[in-house]
Amino acid sequence: MNVAGASVAILGAAIVCADAFPADGPSGYRLRPVPFTDVKIESEFWSPRLETNRRTTVPFVFEQCEKTGRISNFARAGHVRHGGTDATEQGAHQGYCFNDSDVYKAIEGASYSLSLYPDAALEKYLDELIAKIASAQQPNGYLNSYYELTAPDKKWTDLRNKHELYCAGHLFEAAVAHHRATGKRNLLDVAVKFADHIDSVFGPGKRSDVPGHEEIEIGLVKLHHLTGERRYAKLAEFFLDQRGDASRREIYGDYCQDHQPVIAQKKAVGHAVRAGYLYSGMADVAALTGEPAYIKALDALWDDVVSKKLYITGGIGARRAGEAFGDAYELPNQSAYSETCGAIANALWNHRMLLLHGDAKYADVLERVIYNGFLSGVSLSGDRFFYPNPLAADGISNFNQGQPERAPWFACACCPVNVVRFVPSIAGYIYAHDDDSVFVNLYIAGAATVQLKNNAVRLTQQTRYPWDGAVKINVEPQRDGEFEIKLRIPGWATGSPLPSDLYRYLPSHADGKVSISVNGEMIHPPVERGFAKIARNWHAGDVIELNLPMPIRRVVSHARVESNAGRMALERGPILYCIEAADHGGRVRDIALPDDAALTAEHRADLLGGVTVIRGMGRRKVYGNRTFRLEPLSLTAIPYYAWNHRGYGEMRVWLPRTVEAAEALPTPTIASTSRVSASHVWRTDTTAALNDQREPGSSIDHSIPRLTWWDHLGTKEWVQYEFEKPTRVSRAEIYWFDDTGRGQCRLPKSWRLLYRTGDEWKPVSGASAYATEADRYNTVTFDPVETTDLRIEVQLREGFSGGILEWRVHE
Repeated sequence: MNVAGASVAILGAAIVCADAFPADGPSGYRLRPVPFTDVKIESEFWSPRLETNRRTTVPFVFEQCEKTGRISNFARAGHVRHGGTDATEQGAHQGYCFNDSDVYKAIEGASYSLSLYPDAALEKYLDELIAKIASAQQPNGYLNSYYELTAPDKKWTDLRNKHELYCAGHLFEAAVAHHRATGKRNLLDVAVKFADHIDSVFGPGKRSDVPGHEEIEIGLVKLHHLTGERRYAKLAEFFLDQRGDASRREIYGDYCQDHQPVIAQKKAVGHAVRAGYLYSGMADVAALTGEPAYIKALDALWDDVVSKKLYITGGIGARRAGEAFGDAYELPNQSAYSETCGAIANALWNHRMLLLHGDAKYADVLERVIYNGFLSGVSLSGDRFFYPNPLAADGISNFNQGQPERAPWFACACCPVNVVRFVPSIAGYIYAHDDDSVFVNLYIAGAATVQLKNNAVRLTQQTRYPWDGAVKINVEPQRDGEFEIKLRIPGWATGSPLPSDLYRYLPSHADGKVSISVNGEMIHPPVERGFAKIARNWHAGDVIELNLPMPIRRVVSHARVESNAGRMALERGPILYCIEAADHGGRVRDIALPDDAALTAEHRADLLGGVTVIRGMGRRKVYGNRTFRLEPLSLTAIPYYAWNHRGYGEMRVWLPRTVEAAEALPTPTIASTSRVSASHVWRTDTTAALNDQREPGSSIDHSIPRLTWWDHLGTKEWVQYEFEKPTRVSRAEIYWFDDTGRGQCRLPKSWRLLYRTGDEWKPVSGASAYATEADRYNTVTFDPVETTDLRIEVQLREGFSGGILEWRVHE
């Protein structure tokens, strides 16, 4: 690693040789993954998902890329490149500056699919698409449709925001995948030419800068492994080492993980997806160089995330603002961002940490991500997606980039195209090996061939995992011989949901013991780094049987996770559960599950593609006569990944342990039973916020739904209630939304109330002062009127928007 002097001063590390990459090729990871092309999945859980990805998701994302101009951007750039009319005559660049990356990720996913399922029509389509991409490449190798169509003289001028290097990294990953799937060089030649151009611009003695969005580091190392070209790996190292070095360039701050040299970073900060890609790139380079400073930083960052910033789903990124990590133990539920891309980035990172250290704790996190935080991001149909993945929903908020349900596409479509490449790659996470040992990381039915130093071993798994913990593994070595098979013993099976104290299981009397047998004889192998090590002389026909009991477990959080105080979550095996409105009469936020409630598991083949549900008796908190009463109810918890398939509604992962901690639904009011409409509502907001009876904590409260008129600035706007029947009213209370310091909504300049009489709107008479104060209800009284509709008319401040958190009306 080429460590800058500032980095050495921070760590007190010695400068290592600049030529840290071995001359005879990469040293590689401690473990080597078994390629997914050498693994055949035959699982009742995963096989349908692989087939859905192949038949539905792959063609769907290409169709969307065509409809949204992502593919035609390349065709336009190619037209201009080869002497056509200018870009404005052909049509300007469509979409975001980084839209090229979506096409590249789709190609990568399609290539993975081709590796598993040859498809002549898909291969032909990719060749035609690659020809369009190649036509847009400049003679010097540069390739980016945004700059070629909009600002050809501005290349490499805004690495912080315009993502040229990010797009390049995804091109390199796609090219490697396509070449390995087809043997063709048409996309690989484009990638190599572009990589050579980038290497001519950046590096020691050339330009010092870094991408605002990390990714190229991963792509460069993959390109290095395929081509053997050491320059690419060294360029990845260069980009890593330039981060946080203010002596050579303007640094971009912690949002981009560019606030410190990477070897000095100990806390995960900023944009969570970028961070996950950065840490994955660091691991790739650390594996090549063996540089201990990288490994020390990675260990510290991993510990920070897993002990303080990881959702129980395996998701990362607490804050919508900046799509970022929060502070330690800041893990809100309903406002959780936990982006699908963040889950994928976390999986990529933890898989690399597993290969780097050979410790099963990283596979524990990887598995949690795969079955929960990632899988919730794609519908069972394969053509609807979550961008964020909250752990609670109110059934009102448009939390999914303007939608209350999974959406078919997004203007920023990184998540759907990331899904399409991640699903077929899951087979590559099941096994790893070194010279003399096979590591079984995940339990998924199917077969694989593992190449050891002196033998080849075929393993066949039979299991209904994740619904059942019984695993049978048939062992067929190419020839009899001594080697080790190491079985991961999941943390959930030994009483630890995560390898930290962030979450823990409540005591249970239903725990069973993990057992292992070989050829019917019970054995007790040593467990090292979370793997049970079975060393013996193996023969064809040997059979390992592993039993992982799956009791229902209650999970609680570290005391410093305020959002989960007094609450618990349910797990069974690797699956996290939730409750949603569809099973509980349309609401769940008033439900508690006492610690002593008996729970049972029941497999439902007819529900949500086949799931094991958890059943038990909960308690519902109901208001009446100025107090509340308890009503027993039958509770059904479903896997978290499967929620939101039966219409949108309330959902909870973390359930109150006592009825006192549950939310009782308030008594209906004039406002709560009214129909709401507005002159304009921002796509992520909702009119339902006005009468949902959620009490604001302040005017900047982002934890509850809101209505804003963003992005209207300085305009006259309105909201109105349509009552169920003519109603007499004389008082209204409005809680204004104002996010000064965070956004562009402010208290309004002025407002007034109007009521409908016939076909006219008239101002109420005798009104008290129309107050515009923050952090409280602004009350106005007026002469009683009987009406069917009441309206608030608002004049926004010049240059600002505004909004309302709650509007109450009284007789």
